[in-house]
Amino acid sequence: MLKVAVTGASGRMGKMLIEAVMAAEDCQLHATLDKGDDVRAGLAGADVLIDFTRPEATLDHLAICADLGVKAVVGTTGFEPAQKARIAELAQHTAIVFAPNMSVGVNVVLKLLDMAARAMNEGFDIEIVEAHHRNKVDAPSGTALQMGQVVADALGRDLKQCAVYGREGVTGVRDPSTIGFATVRGGDIIGDHTVLFAGTGERIEISHKASSRGIYAQGSLRAARFLAGQATGLFGMNDVLGFAA
Repeated sequence: MLKVAVTGASGRMGKMLIEAVMAAEDCQLHATLDKGDDVRAGLAGADVLIDFTRPEATLDHLAICADLGVKAVVGTTGFEPAQKARIAELAQHTAIVFAPNMSVGVNVVLKLLDMAARAMNEGFDIEIVEAHHRNKVDAPSGTALQMGQVVADALGRDLKQCAVYGREGVTGVRDPSTIGFATVRGGDIIGDHTVLFAGTGERIEISHKASSRGIYAQGSLRAARFLAGQATGLFGMNDVLGFAA
C-alpha cells in the first residue's frame, strides 16, 4: 500500500484528493494536513505527499519531504523562477513530480500542441485562451503558460520575448511572432484551455475542458505511483505517462 499524505485538506482540491486516495485499492491515506498542522509530524512515515496549495507553503513542505525522504507530487501553480529552481534543488534529495496540470488529458493535449506548432510554423497566429473560477489567484494559469512554452519551444522562440498578456487601446497590427494569452475568471469554471492557430482560410483549435477536479486527483495518484520507482529527481507528467524519450 502506498501511504499518501495530502496538504490543503480543507480546500476543494484537497477534499477531492482525499476521496481519490481513500477509493484507491493500492493507496492508504496516511495524513491530512492543513494550516496550523504539524507538517513534519504528519509526514513522518509517509511514502508520498500530494500538494496543491500555494508556492510558499509548498516549498516549506518540500523542504520537510527532502529531509524525511518523503516523495512529493506538486500541482501548485504560480511559482517564480527562483522558486522553481529551489524545487529542482530539493529534488536532489527526494523524488518530485512537478506539473502545472496533473490531468492526463491536458498532457496529451501538450503533445498534440507540439506536433501542431511544428506543422503550422508559418502563416498562423497563435492565441491561448483560458478560463477558471473566480477564486483562482494567478493568471495566466500554469497550464496556459505551459501550453505557451510547448508551442514556443516547438517554434524555436523565447516565450519571455514573444508572449503578449494583454491588449488595450490602439495596439497596431499583430506581430506574427507573438503568442497571445487571454484570461477569463468567473463563476465555478474548473478549467478550460484553448490554443487557437489562426491562418488564412482556416482555423485550428485544440481544447481541453475540465468538468470535474477528479481528473487532477486521478492524475496525481498516477504520478504518486510513478514515484514509487524513483529515488531522487525532478519529473513531469511526460515522465509519468511515458512520453519522455
